[in-house]
Amino acid sequence: MEGRGFSLQLFFLLSSCVAFQIWALDSIFYEPFDQPFDGRWIASENEDYKGVWKHSKSEGHDDYGLLVNEKARKYAIVKELDNAVNLKDGIVILQFEVRLQNGLECGGAYLKYLRPQEAGWKPKEFNNESPYSIMFGPDKCGSTNKVHFILKHKNPKTGEYVEHHLKYPPSVPSDKLTHVYTAILKPDNELQILIDGEEKKKANFLSAEDFEPALIPPKTIPDSDDKKPEDWDERAKIPDPKAVKPDDWDEDAPMEIEDEEAVKPEGWLDDEPGEIDDPEASKPEDWDDEEDGEWEAPKIDNPKCETAPGCGEWKRPTKRNPAYKGKWQVPLIDNPDYKGIWKPQQIPNPEYFEINQPDFEPIAAIGIEIWTMEDGILFDNILISNDEKVAESYRKTTWKPKFEVEKEKQKVEEAASGSSDGSSGLQKKVFDVLYKIADIPFVESYKLKILDVIEKAEKKPNLTIGILISITVVLFTLFIRILFGGKKPEVSVTETKSEEAAESSDNKRSTSEEDENGKEDVPAAAATRKRSTRRET
Repeated sequence: MEGRGFSLQLFFLLSSCVAFQIWALDSIFYEPFDQPFDGRWIASENEDYKGVWKHSKSEGHDDYGLLVNEKARKYAIVKELDNAVNLKDGIVILQFEVRLQNGLECGGAYLKYLRPQEAGWKPKEFNNESPYSIMFGPDKCGSTNKVHFILKHKNPKTGEYVEHHLKYPPSVPSDKLTHVYTAILKPDNELQILIDGEEKKKANFLSAEDFEPALIPPKTIPDSDDKKPEDWDERAKIPDPKAVKPDDWDEDAPMEIEDEEAVKPEGWLDDEPGEIDDPEASKPEDWDDEEDGEWEAPKIDNPKCETAPGCGEWKRPTKRNPAYKGKWQVPLIDNPDYKGIWKPQQIPNPEYFEINQPDFEPIAAIGIEIWTMEDGILFDNILISNDEKVAESYRKTTWKPKFEVEKEKQKVEEAASGSSDGSSGLQKKVFDVLYKIADIPFVESYKLKILDVIEKAEKKPNLTIGILISITVVLFTLFIRILFGGKKPEVSVTETKSEEAAESSDNKRSTSEEDENGKEDVPAAAATRKRSTRRET
């Protein structure tokens, strides 16, 4: 029995060693923040970064992370790697967890994967100018709502490092749950962005459709020295020089005239006003004529006018003037001298180069350099690996259990707040779908408007139906434009009447929104029902 027990112990020992070797091989770097970070992570001593990092538990868990502890601060901290990571050899996975425990209105929650210090930076002086190779993670403020992926790539012709931004990146999840962000860099130049293990974006590093600006510059560029000839005519149409205004064209004729055939309706009460003093109103006992002025009874609709076709002075209605033609315009004809829209000639681009793979700079450190208006941002389980299965395993073992607990707690809180009928869950699904719609490339020009409307709806969930209608209008407009062509207009995502009612007590935005929508005042000629007295105002 003793020999058998020893054999089992030896088996488990060997298994542990093999597992450790696999982990060591496939996990290039892993930071779970189980232990305090002091001495391992270096906080920047740059005077701009006043934010103090804290080793803290995630709310509702025994799991620790790196916490943004104060609002409205700049934060910077860095961890040097034992060995620089070469991004050119095989697959590389960058992964980390972030929990926005108090939400995120304005701030970043991304990582910077830094180049070696030979590039010109020091850990204690780490700041926003420190040279990085890749920047990846959530960023949200105002119209910005994206999961960044930025590659800093060196142009071999000029030696300049250029930031290449991923086009149409996914949006940041809007809840307060833990989410895991994964970037997979493959040797075939493919990039995958996952959120919670689900693919949200796929791109190719060398495609001009996926990065702005493109990694490979255009072969030719406009010649800046080329000038448009003075006699170059870009007018496709010109006024017809032979055209003459017809003799019978009356530019002064009004658009509308009185309808001479109109007859006053029988029973019209010419001597009755449309409104009369309210006979039931009486002067308040505390009314002071000297202080408040002479009291006047409020007005009401004249009851005699309810059964009559009309009251007051009758006037003939107007009708369109058949002789109206408006201002005469000279007709346009094809321009015989038209040469088209002038463009400068193309010349070879001195900065052009060709590559088969990005010339990735190695990663020598991981830094977090952010500015945020919210506290409660918790970073955890930062991983660099060269095996997708390892990254997936960490998502299952470190992220998934926490997420499920937080999700269940969220359901309980929603039920306790009166959302147990399931409507809140439905609204959450609706918002998730809308965020996915906002990420569709062909609606990019309307993305900011859609995100703005979604964020308003999340603050006032009773507006979900109105928001759906608003975004449907945007999508329908886009569809029509695609079918019939034409220049894309500035589409205003209209707010529903229910939203206006819900925001009537919130004067914070009402003025600016009215200015943006160009609302006009109600004309003075519109009928007013009751006249307010000084006491009433």
